[in-house]
Amino acid sequence: MLADCVARGTEQILRTCLAKHIKDRLYHCMTSSPDQLVDALKAAGEPTRLRILALLHRGDLAVGELVHILDQSQPRLSHHLKTLTVAGLVERLPEGSWVFYRAQSKGWAGRILAAVFAELDLDSPPFSDDVEALQQVRQTRAHSAEAYFSGIAEDWDRLRALYYPEAAIEQAILDQVKGEQFERIVDLGTGTGRMLTLLAPFAAESEGLDLSHNMLTVARANLNRGEIRNARVRQGDVTATPFESASADLVIVHQVLHYLEQPEDLLTEAARILKPGGRLLVVDFAPHDLDFLRESQGHRRLGIREEDMADWSNQAGLALQAPQKFDPPASLDQGLSVLIWTATRPANQQEAAA
Repeated sequence: MLADCVARGTEQILRTCLAKHIKDRLYHCMTSSPDQLVDALKAAGEPTRLRILALLHRGDLAVGELVHILDQSQPRLSHHLKTLTVAGLVERLPEGSWVFYRAQSKGWAGRILAAVFAELDLDSPPFSDDVEALQQVRQTRAHSAEAYFSGIAEDWDRLRALYYPEAAIEQAILDQVKGEQFERIVDLGTGTGRMLTLLAPFAAESEGLDLSHNMLTVARANLNRGEIRNARVRQGDVTATPFESASADLVIVHQVLHYLEQPEDLLTEAARILKPGGRLLVVDFAPHDLDFLRESQGHRRLGIREEDMADWSNQAGLALQAPQKFDPPASLDQGLSVLIWTATRPANQQEAAA
């Protein structure tokens, strides 16, 4: 029905359709003010903005990508995006010189959008045409990711050759979560997004955070290639994340700590965003003396000492378990051992004190 309204293209008709179809769904659970709800309906009740929302429902998009998909001017689309942001229906995510937008998925705004998407026939025009253009944008992302990664592939492969086979380490990570389902997984320092892809079957939703726009380009391309719909990425500092406290039941930190001057800050932040009883999974190198990694790979630390990890976890209020160790291939004169730690945020203060 709403698709018919879009096809007819009048703002007044579209607003009427929206109000009719979501009123009954939202009235009994409305936590927003009437003014907020009216503003949201006004914002969504315009054909181009509804197309934008339908696209963002499929994943985060930058302004320039929306320009390409919708074939409209950037000033016009920026105005529409500002309207949707002010109304609380989308979130603005700056990433260097880029700005990405994300449809809200929680709270009253998430319920509004869920009701709208439930009534839309997203397989019919104009939405189906937009999806075809979206695929072109995703192909462009993939090409950009390949171009960036080809420039670092030699160093990347050199590093991977120094430690235990990655497939075996990933299997050990899967063994840690086997048979469990998590409401929300957060990957701090997501890099290529590999952990998001690996753990996607175990999460209702997951999100990766990284400072590097180039790496996020790679991660988005990998998530698109793997058709991972329950994972997203955004730019941010892993020691000062934009996530709410007690919002994740699993946090993973994969090969990140050795890049940091103060790894303890990351563990403190991970503890903050973990729910009581939630789990932290850390993968990193054991101490080593391969000093060339400081220059070629930007490592701040030559591995992570078990004593340091114990101290940092204790300071963060986490209960740390002894690590699982993977030694490098025996054929190497010099190699890297990999450690996998798990830690839990205690469910209560008494447990933490114990």
